Amino acid sequence: MGTVKVGMVQMSCTSIKEENMAKAIKGIRDAAAEGAQIICLQELFTSLYFCDVEDYEHFKLAESIPGNSTDILSEIAAELNVVIIASLFEKRAQGLYHNTTAVLDANGSYLGKYRKMHIPDDPAYYEKFYFTPGDLGYKVFKTKYATFGVLICWDQWYPEAARITALMGAEILFYPTAIGWASSQDEATNTEQYNAWQTIQRSHAVANGIHVVSVNRVGLEQEGAMQFWGGSFVSNPFGSLLYKASHQAEEIAVVDIDLAKTDQYRTHWPFMRDRRIDSYQPITKRFIDED
Repeated sequence: MGTVKVGMVQMSCTSIKEENMAKAIKGIRDAAAEGAQIICLQELFTSLYFCDVEDYEHFKLAESIPGNSTDILSEIAAELNVVIIASLFEKRAQGLYHNTTAVLDANGSYLGKYRKMHIPDDPAYYEKFYFTPGDLGYKVFKTKYATFGVLICWDQWYPEAARITALMGAEILFYPTAIGWASSQDEATNTEQYNAWQTIQRSHAVANGIHVVSVNRVGLEQEGAMQFWGGSFVSNPFGSLLYKASHQAEEIAVVDIDLAKTDQYRTHWPFMRDRRIDSYQPITKRFIDED
């Protein structure tokens, strides 16, 4: 276990899929030129975030996985000798769709996919209209440079998802994300929301003793009503920030992650050792009623 260089592509998107793919590829190339070995793209990077409305036309954005986008990115991965984490809108079958992330290894091979497990339904985030909850379970991917897990956006609020993925052997947790502020919202609420979002993910790093990498989009969408808040970051296994992006700018960042830190922190702060697995059965209940 040594040091791995992780690249993040934080970008804005347009309504034209080809433009977004070209921008993502440029970001991958720029990150690779800076030495990145594993490069993560944001959630649903090939389009605007379309879940702000319930519109049947948006299902036309979906594609098979593996398919055209993974074929394109596989060539880039092999050419640059990098691992690519790509979040896409998957058409699994007629009338069956998922929010899915594909992983391409550094030789261009398709390693598999993770389907988003937790699906939100909130104003401007009507994902239950589009996405069937994942049925592949939690996943880890053994790549040329590291073994990591991928969770997607709303998954990041759930410690159970992070814990299970860590227990499966993930050395890093990646979170492709699309989250933002309503443009009409006051600054105090914005700050509170972003801090909660970052804090919960840093807590997963601490509880599991592994690095967390979260990659979010930026830019005004929904005719200016939504400001995606960027703020992509990397946390070490004890919650310290190794990098934090701005809230407005498109950024390409490459961060060194020392995988040996996991053993160091887990040894000195032995949360994994002291887990009382015999007492956790109630966690599988929706709620524990007193009667």
